[in-house]
Amino acid sequence: MAVEHQGVALLPVITLLAAGVIAAPLFKRLGLGAVLGYLAGGLAIGPFGLKVFTDPGAILQVAELGVVMFLFLIGLEMHPSRLWSLRRQIFGLGLAQVAVCAVALTLVGVLTGYPVAPSFVAGAGFVLTSTAIVMQLLEERREVNEPSGQRIVCVLLLEDLMIVPLLAAVAFLAPIAPGSPLAHRGIDWSAIGIGAGSIVGLLLAGRYLLNPFFGLLANARAREVMTGAALLVVLGSAYAMQLGGLSMAMGAFVAGVLLSESSYRHQLEADVEPFRGILLGLFFIAVGMSLDLRVVAASWRIILFYVFLYMVAKALVIYAVARLFRSSHREATDRAVFMAQGGEFAFVLYAAASAAGIIDAEQNAQLTAIIILSMVLTPLAIAAMNAIRTRLRPSTEGYERPDGLNGAALVIGFGRVGQIASQFLFERGYEISIIDTDVEMIDTARSLDFKVYYGDGTRLDILEAAGAGRAGVVLVCVDKAEEGTRITELVKAEFPLVPVLVRAVDRRHSIDLIKAGADLEVRETFESAFLLGQAALTRLGVDRAEIDEIAQRLRERDRERLQMEITGGMFAGRALFSGKRKAADNGES
Repeated sequence: MAVEHQGVALLPVITLLAAGVIAAPLFKRLGLGAVLGYLAGGLAIGPFGLKVFTDPGAILQVAELGVVMFLFLIGLEMHPSRLWSLRRQIFGLGLAQVAVCAVALTLVGVLTGYPVAPSFVAGAGFVLTSTAIVMQLLEERREVNEPSGQRIVCVLLLEDLMIVPLLAAVAFLAPIAPGSPLAHRGIDWSAIGIGAGSIVGLLLAGRYLLNPFFGLLANARAREVMTGAALLVVLGSAYAMQLGGLSMAMGAFVAGVLLSESSYRHQLEADVEPFRGILLGLFFIAVGMSLDLRVVAASWRIILFYVFLYMVAKALVIYAVARLFRSSHREATDRAVFMAQGGEFAFVLYAAASAAGIIDAEQNAQLTAIIILSMVLTPLAIAAMNAIRTRLRPSTEGYERPDGLNGAALVIGFGRVGQIASQFLFERGYEISIIDTDVEMIDTARSLDFKVYYGDGTRLDILEAAGAGRAGVVLVCVDKAEEGTRITELVKAEFPLVPVLVRAVDRRHSIDLIKAGADLEVRETFESAFLLGQAALTRLGVDRAEIDEIAQRLRERDRERLQMEITGGMFAGRALFSGKRKAADNGES
């Protein structure tokens, strides 16, 4: 007799995975970011889309663990030494921006007729910028490691930290918020005491128990045990805080900070990261499902009104704070437009405020829609800013163009690299022709008595006028990889006998330059790492001749690897590396 087997309901799981796998890459391709893709995917399969899921709240409860793990990973990065080195940027610029924005956006709510507590929650949520969107935009513009990009990263870091005290503020505001179910009771001091006790207890446990605990498990040499222990610490600390009436995310964050100096930190990060990524994506999908389109349709005027007010107010405050901290007009404008939207942590804050009775379900739906719409508008705002800048580009009138130059060397790009490289030629007494397209850089060079001509090295007529065909060498020092490759191709095609020395951004750029015919390409990170390695051997007492021999051997090995990658022999190239040699050479990629 056949037995009917009741299997696991796989269709909902498959649908969830499909929504994330399809929507996130698609939206990233469109330049809108994976977060918006997850939100759109959730909307598509939720109660107001295909109706595959009718109870997004059940999924949201599980998916909130993604936020918990995200806070744990943030805590792991917050070891005291890093916090101290970035203290001025994080707790100066970052705190000023967050505080002033919070006040300004709270005032927007109060002045438009809402009570202080809901206005504060709404404004504070919008202050928390979307880390996912901004980091993606910085990476696309290759500005993550630039000083301006680092300042934005510091502010994002402070905002990520602020979710912890903001969640605590929601717990403390709830008893006194108008309309809260606990409003008639006043402040529950016993609950506050229990919460504080939970924090102290977790701190003591982390200080005296966690490291010995992981040390004991490490001796078992079982990877799955360490992974289970990592999840146990994250979820256990979150549950401890929940028992104390506080946020699960706060517990995970505190646990992360306590383990930030542990020798097991990297292992913990590697173990938790896959769960964090999957569950955080699931969280955004669940948020998308929770978006009540009926509320949005009924309140679209209010939503658009507050999107405009919040984004404009936040952008103005960010610009003012940036200028106060002596950023240039261009950098302040970039930061204001990049960070004018609300972020993913606002969903967490609004959900907590709704559960505490500070805002009702309709307000939660409206605020969620405001955040999502501001995130959608950010790429469009950046495109508009770039279009305006193109029209209002600083006039080049009055800047001398190259015409019949005859320098012994032609330097294209006079930024940091071009300035330092030129010093060698100046010291030897050579006449140098210099061109650049950055008007501000030309002005700066002029104030330092350098003669820099306005000219685009990607144009053949400019190269001819600048004397590329008559120069003994051409130095390409531009900071954009695509421009460097294009200039190299053009010079070698038109003036094949002229040596071309090029600044390379990374290894991939080096390969492109070699293919383009560059006579020498110098990778920034590679050369600085070489100097550090040689200096380390010197401090260890190694003879200079042996250091030079090692350096020469490593350069030859790296050159062989590059050639094999160029010709497609990636797997053959890997055979060059084994044991300690492979470990030594894999540091720069």
